[in-house]
Amino acid sequence: MGELKSSGKPFDISKREVWEAWEKVKGNKGAAGVDGCSIEDFELDLKNNLYRVWNRMSSGSYFPPPVRAVEIPKRHGGGTRILGVPTVGDRVAQTVVARRLEWRTEQVFHPDSYGYRPWRAPGDAVEVCKQRCWKRDWVIDLDIQKFFDTVAWDLVVKAVEANTDLSWVVLYVKRWLEAPVRQADGTTLVRDRGTP
Repeated sequence: MGELKSSGKPFDISKREVWEAWEKVKGNKGAAGVDGCSIEDFELDLKNNLYRVWNRMSSGSYFPPPVRAVEIPKRHGGGTRILGVPTVGDRVAQTVVARRLEWRTEQVFHPDSYGYRPWRAPGDAVEVCKQRCWKRDWVIDLDIQKFFDTVAWDLVVKAVEANTDLSWVVLYVKRWLEAPVRQADGTTLVRDRGTP
């Protein structure tokens, strides 16, 4: 008594996890994906939309839709870079997986790692740099050119596998890596490396 019944699904993903992922996605705002569905549109049928994400993820039948390619200007220097915009539902699913990975990976990240981490912001990195500038008179700045466009999938999967024993996390990461990119002209680009 008092225990929640098993959903009978192959993957143990709770509806609460999906709800909490939705709250984070909603808080982050963001643009619509290839389906044209905004955060506000998604929320109009929230119960059914979240149920659909949960049902498909927990049953193993979740396949991400293509991401919408958006060209954005580079901050430093000329040119543009392509940003992949997932659908709102896909962002919810990605957040479910990211939160499961987060608790494990946060334990192994270097304390000076600030990118894409919870409770850390670029301003935190800048503050540490300011403090260290008074202690040392040298700086090392690294940037791997086109890293997200060229990273080998097997390396990403290997890193994920090293940080989880959940087969569904690995399954969905593989599917997201393989998700096609829908370009502005409507064509779909299938890739074999990089992240969408």
